[in-house]
Amino acid sequence: MATIRIAYLYEDLMNTYGDSGDVKILRYWLNQAGYDVQVDDVSLDHEFNASDYDFVFFGGGQDYEQTVVAKDLFRHKNELAKFIDAGKPMLAICGGYQLLGDYYETSDGTVIKGLGILPLHTIFKADSRMIGDTEFQTEFGLVRAFENHSGRTYFDDKEKLQPLGKMVEGYGNNPEDGVEGMRYKNTIGSYAHGPILRNENIAKAITEMIIKSHDEWGGQATA
Repeated sequence: MATIRIAYLYEDLMNTYGDSGDVKILRYWLNQAGYDVQVDDVSLDHEFNASDYDFVFFGGGQDYEQTVVAKDLFRHKNELAKFIDAGKPMLAICGGYQLLGDYYETSDGTVIKGLGILPLHTIFKADSRMIGDTEFQTEFGLVRAFENHSGRTYFDDKEKLQPLGKMVEGYGNNPEDGVEGMRYKNTIGSYAHGPILRNENIAKAITEMIIKSHDEWGGQATA
């Protein structure tokens, strides 16, 4: 039986609002499809090689944990960029989503550098938290989830990045744009907790992406 390898980035630090449930749900659907699943926690002082994995998950975290992760994450910038640009599937939630961008600016004006892999940035507004149930329409169908964030994310290149969905209820990326999340190749970013993959439609879609990527690469190095 073939094995799917999943890298869970900073599982011990970035796991708010049930985000680890996304990995458990994917394991279930991959098992149903006939695959064994190996999940590796890639955390502080661990190494990440793009060619070793079929899927990367990056969850959300509290402000302090996110700051710790931001400092360590740059060790993996080149490998993550290779993984993403090769079209391998990745799901990044909330803080993980923000850290793929150029920077996020805190309420006191402090600018914390992100990886700069994707052309987006985030501005924190501590006095206007966006919290509550959320619904948005995606190419996979309607998604229902929960959001709780002060960060407002904006695309800096709207031709390169596409929204994951169009808002029906809630805030999404920010209060102005009416969209939720991001899609670039097979990398998806989202503010949706709950976890998001309790929505069977998007869970099955990402499962199919993972299987297709696994079959395509077949253990080949990610160039």
